[in-house]
Amino acid sequence: MTSSTDKTAFWRGFRDGMPFILAAGPFGLVFGLVATEAGMKLYETMAMTILVIGGASQFAALAQMQQQAPLVLVIAAGLLVNMRMAIYSAALAPHLGPAPFWKRAFAAYMLVDNVYITAIADYTKRPDAPISARMRYFFGTALPACTAWYLSTLIGAMAGRAIPESWQLDFIVPIAFIALLAPMLRTLAHLTAVMTSVVVALLLAWMPYNTELLVAALAAMAAGAEVERRRGAQ
Repeated sequence: MTSSTDKTAFWRGFRDGMPFILAAGPFGLVFGLVATEAGMKLYETMAMTILVIGGASQFAALAQMQQQAPLVLVIAAGLLVNMRMAIYSAALAPHLGPAPFWKRAFAAYMLVDNVYITAIADYTKRPDAPISARMRYFFGTALPACTAWYLSTLIGAMAGRAIPESWQLDFIVPIAFIALLAPMLRTLAHLTAVMTSVVVALLLAWMPYNTELLVAALAAMAAGAEVERRRGAQ
């Protein structure tokens, strides 16, 4: 039986997650438009959105697909961008670890940046909350963002089918990446990672299938981690 505490936690999470619509909605529209421009069918676009739920990783994989890259590179691009989810999962494990496996698996599926940030802040403020309330808060927080992502992608994909190919919407992808990246540039480690990725990508621009971006991403993560390590050692 669901307790009043659990119900309150769900609706509190739902309230806290409502602002995510402002971010998920526009990016879903952009992805739907760009995927259509890239030649993806409606069901292919929606399958990718439902299975992945990751704007940055979906854009990265789509960019590889537009270059006719091998499947292994398409998958690698998406996985590389989403590696941060492993860090999020490790941070959430002490709070959600006691939950049943199927609930944790569903939470992993719905895990995105804003949901993680909101959930971990709430768990820190309420360390004594029962595991059932924590899970319901997580799902309440994730519901608005995931729903907005699904629906806005569908709308974007359907609208994209009506847009003439001569409009050439490819420019939207780099603009979307800039919009995703800019709010994250808050520390020296972030700035170091960005500058490293730019330099490495330019130096390796001769590589095929945009693979220089994968190498640049790995170099950026290593550089950012090294900066954090040195700051922590001081």
